[in-house]
Amino acid sequence: MTSTILIADDDPVQRRLLEAMVKRFGYAAETVEGGEEALARLTRGGAEPVALLILDLVMPDLDGMGVLTRLRDAKIATPVIVQTAHGSIEAVISAMRAGAHDFVVKPVGAERLQISIKNALSADALAGEVRRINRRAQGALTFKDLVSRSAEMQRVIRLGERAAHSNIPVLIEGESGVGKELVARAIQGGSDRKGKPFVTVNCGALPANLVESILFGHEKGAFTGATEKHTGKFMEANGGTLFLDEIGELPLDIQVKLLRALQEGEIDPIGAKRSQRVDIRLISATNRNLIEQVKRGEFREDLFYRLNVFPIGIPSLRSRREDIADLARRFAARFAAEEGRNIRGMTAEVLSLLTSYDWPGNVRQLENTVFRAVVLSEGDELTVAEFPQIAAHVEGYDVRVPPAPVFAPPVDAPREREIVRVEIRDPNVLPLLAPNGEMRKLNDLEKETIRFALAHYRGQMSEIARRLGIGRSTLYRKMKEYGLEEEGAESPADSLVA
Repeated sequence: MTSTILIADDDPVQRRLLEAMVKRFGYAAETVEGGEEALARLTRGGAEPVALLILDLVMPDLDGMGVLTRLRDAKIATPVIVQTAHGSIEAVISAMRAGAHDFVVKPVGAERLQISIKNALSADALAGEVRRINRRAQGALTFKDLVSRSAEMQRVIRLGERAAHSNIPVLIEGESGVGKELVARAIQGGSDRKGKPFVTVNCGALPANLVESILFGHEKGAFTGATEKHTGKFMEANGGTLFLDEIGELPLDIQVKLLRALQEGEIDPIGAKRSQRVDIRLISATNRNLIEQVKRGEFREDLFYRLNVFPIGIPSLRSRREDIADLARRFAARFAAEEGRNIRGMTAEVLSLLTSYDWPGNVRQLENTVFRAVVLSEGDELTVAEFPQIAAHVEGYDVRVPPAPVFAPPVDAPREREIVRVEIRDPNVLPLLAPNGEMRKLNDLEKETIRFALAHYRGQMSEIARRLGIGRSTLYRKMKEYGLEEEGAESPADSLVA
């Protein structure tokens, strides 16, 4: 789904011009007549989020400076591009100090506005990523940081916010790469354990002979090789949150001890003389169907019911395609900053390509794909050429490998790929653009329209004239003008009608 840009201007002509330009750039556009309406739209609950505000400084009810002040007081971080007919230095400085990202003078050119929008969205995406990374490192990530346009993800966020206000055990279900750990961290960040330890354990990566020691700890000399005391993950998470990822991978004997630790609130380290009390918030996650594992005897039924108190299912990325564009922009901004690349954003065709792909690896695959594209990019904008693996699996794109040169490199050497856009459209649709990208002339369009009508209505001139809304004499004249007389040989049926 494309980003929504809000236009606030009391001049109807300016609103229409800006709206047309914004839509031509590939964004969705909404317009309001004044500052109060703009603030109401930005603060409206449940509405489509606004990615950027184009704000006129001079308006009758609440001017642009007033809107900027109110946005700052309300801590609304939507990027703003201000515009005015008077580009004085004082106005520019005042607007920037009030929080505007950029300043343009009316009438703004299309290229200038497009660059300003891309820069603002890129800077906003990078700021959001930095903010999320910092809060995640501090254990303060909340569901306000997980912005989504998807109704399914909105439901996940609502459930997570409720779970955060309780100490109830949570089971997060979903495919690999959907962001289960991120949701778990947001639950902790919204709870009273915010800032406390958040310990992650990938149960599928634990060596079978060390699972118990890693989870519950051991005393020095408890077994061969135990040269030092080890506290274990439960004690590391004491006072905070323990996140057991892929919990369906735990061996059955460890499941018994995990169940006791959850029921009694205490653990038995290997070799310890007495049990140790622990205070943890348990959040578990799985990409498996635990109920089926219970039926097959691979997972304890009593542990399942102990964990599955508050289940949260995270949808796959292919079922929430409206989030793909925002995620891709965010990743591109972060990786561009990390790699020191000057990348403003992505073309509309790239976003269309990414949205069309099914993403079996979900958000993790999208993140790595964008990382590769940033490294490969040579310009200031990511294009389809940087996504050959994705284009090869999406209908409408053809990935071609150029023929090998006479003095070819070794067979196993990488070959550059060329991505060709294959246009799939209704053959009856009349193209408005010529091959060189410029608009076609009206005469050419009219000629093709008449030729199509002649074929479609099988030369019945009366019917053709009626459908085109012109007289028969006008039709004959235009056919002669365009050299279509032979294609319009009048049928006997048409003569009878005449």
